[in-house]
Formats: sequence, structure tokens, C-alpha cells
Amino acid sequence: MSSPKHFLPVHRDYKLLLSYRKAEIVFDITARFCDRFLTRGDRTIDQMVQAARSGKQNIVEGSKAGLTSKEMEIKLTNVARASLEELLSDYRDYLRIRDLPLWDKESEKSRFVRHLGTRTRTDESFETYREFIETRPADVVANIAICLIHQANYLLDQQVRRLEQDFLKNGGLREAMTRARLQSRGKPGAPER
Repeated sequence: MSSPKHFLPVHRDYKLLLSYRKAEIVFDITARFCDRFLTRGDRTIDQMVQAARSGKQNIVEGSKAGLTSKEMEIKLTNVARASLEELLSDYRDYLRIRDLPLWDKESEKSRFVRHLGTRTRTDESFETYREFIETRPADVVANIAICLIHQANYLLDQQVRRLEQDFLKNGGLREAMTRARLQSRGKPGAPER
């Protein structure tokens, strides 16, 4: 019986996660939205930028933490999701208190934003949306951000479900360490990898 060389999972590059790329775009849009449309000194700027940053950064931290703690990866991915939900509420509030339109999910404009993301899925970035973010009025930029937050939230929900299933199937670090130790000792009944 061969001895396992490693029991830590292979690290995934968080930059390859579609949820991360969407969250990064949301952060970039939010920073520019606040700069263009909110008055300096408005506390909402810090709250929105920090919520957008938290959405992105907790995906990074969770991905790295997942090497040794699936529980922490799930928790941090949920924190990212919660931060983006907070940001979604801020954008909706912005529109509501100014009597600006919130696009329906199935409106032509919402479908156009979704199409932009799927058309450029492999290299989607802020550049995909730059022209619209830098030239359109506040209500359009807010609605684009809302569309992208919904996409990021959907992806994070799927990611959490996958992490839960992976944990149920493979366990966490303790189980991997126990399997590795049993295999290295050649114990009967130790699961083969």
C-alpha cells in the first residue's frame, strides 16, 4: 500500500471563480458609482464601498481558508454573499428615495446586461461594462450594478451548495488527515485514494 504524500486539498485559484470575477466587477462599478453620483462626506460611500469590497475579499479569504477548514470556507463565502446583499439594498435604496426606476428582471435592459456577461464569460471584467458605467446616468449604472449583484449572489449560492456537498462527501481536514495516517500505516480497511 502506498503512502499518501499530501492530505491538504489542491488549492483552487480564486481568480478562476466566476463568483469572484463578478464580485470584482461589482466592486469596481461601486467605487466609480460612489465617486460619480454621491457627495463626498456621505457616509453611504464608505458603507457601499466596504460592502462591495467585503463581497470580493471574503471570496478570496474563504478560498484560501478552505485548504485547512471547509467550515471557514463556507462561512466566509456566506459573508461575501451577505455583504453583496447589503450592497444590493443600498442600490435599491438609492433608486427608491430618488424615485428612479428599478429595472424588472425580465426587462430588455436587464436581459442586455445578462447577455453582456454571458457573451464575454471567459474574459468578463470591468472593461465589459466601462463604457456604460462612465457615460450613463445614475439610475442606469445602479441598475447595471443590481443585475451583476444578482448574478454574483446566484453564483455564491451555488458555490455554498457545492461546498456543502463536498464536505458531506469528503469531510474536512481532520478526516483527510485520519485517512492519510491510516493509509501510511497500512491499516486494513483504510480507504484507498
